[in-house]
This record gives sequence, C-alpha cells and structure tokens, in this order.
Amino acid sequence: MANTGLQVMGLVLGVAGWAFGILVCVAPWWRVSAFVGDELVVSQVLWEGLWMTCLSQLGRLQCKVYDSGLALSGSAQMCRTLCVLSLLLCLLALMLSVTGLKCTRCLGDAHETKARLVLVGAALFLAAAFFFLLPVCWTAYVVIRDFYDPNIAAPLKRELGPALYLGWGVTVLLLVGGALLYLGSASPGVPAVPVFGKGAKGNPPSTAESKPEKVFV
Repeated sequence: MANTGLQVMGLVLGVAGWAFGILVCVAPWWRVSAFVGDELVVSQVLWEGLWMTCLSQLGRLQCKVYDSGLALSGSAQMCRTLCVLSLLLCLLALMLSVTGLKCTRCLGDAHETKARLVLVGAALFLAAAFFFLLPVCWTAYVVIRDFYDPNIAAPLKRELGPALYLGWGVTVLLLVGGALLYLGSASPGVPAVPVFGKGAKGNPPSTAESKPEKVFV
C-alpha cells in the first residue's frame, strides 16, 4: 500500500529542490573574487556564474550576460549542460509524481500504475540530484585548485561563492525527496493471514466434528 504522507513530503522536497536549483543555475554567485595580494581593489567584488558576471562597486551592482556560450571554456559548457539536464529531469519527475500520487484522481483506481509512475519519478529525482552535484563539485574543485596554484596571479584567484553551498543543499533536497517518494510507493510484502471459519479452505476440522459422539444405551 502506498503511503500518502511520505509521497507528499517527498514531492514537496522535490519541488523545493527544483525551485532552488533554478535559482542556483541562473545566479552569478558561483565564484567570487578573492581578497589576496596587494594589487586587488577591495572596493570591487566580481561575481561569476554560468550565464553572467556581475561587478559590485561602492554599493552598485552591474551584471553582463556572456556574449557567446561557445567562447566559454569546456568545463563551463559542461556545467551549463548538466544543470539544464538536471532541471529538465526534475520537471519530468514532478509531472510523473503528481500523476501517480495516491491522493490524486488522474488515473482513477489504477493503483499499481500510479505507484509505478511515482517510482519512476523518484528515480528521476535521484538522477537529477546526481547530475546537479557534478557541476557544483567540479566548480568547487577548480576554484580550490586555482586558489592554491602559485602560477596564477592573485587578481585572478577566486573563492567559493554562495551558490555552490546552495547547490549542495539542492542535491540533498532532491536525494531525500526521491528517497521518500520511493519509500512511499514501494509495496512491502504482506504476510498471508489464515482465515478460519465456515467455508475457509484448508482449515483443519474441529475436534467435535472429526470424532463422532458415542451413545450409550
């Protein structure tokens, strides 16, 4: 039997992960300029994302979208592709999960079909979490590697932006949401309960019926 509470909770977490994932994908907060060295002007803060870069100076924020996606590095293009793929998988998972929820009437009384749809949605949420985790971890690795590389000039060094931390949180939301959807739709084995009574098959005859009464005259 499907557990409606677990299904709804998993769907809510999945929706939250999808919404925050969109925010992380479009936000220019993946990398921030590092305050190291003597030549860096601390009054200017440079933010870099997958789609745009922003410059904060004296309280004013100016953003500019990248002129050409093909001019970006291969890792940036890979991060873009994986994030978009993850968000599309989340959207498909949401549609399948809502259709297959026990509390909805989309497919009538087809409980087995609805449970399978939710299981597929749970698997898509887990896959989306994996694809979203890859660009976040890869970007964090590149930032840390370049920060400790002595061959890179100090003005070119970057630090981890808040979008990366939020991206790890998005991954956790999608993983937990997918797991709850799976647990709420998996049908555990129900042990067979013997039925006793009149007309039950396989019931042993009672002692009074199996032994005839002796009549003494």
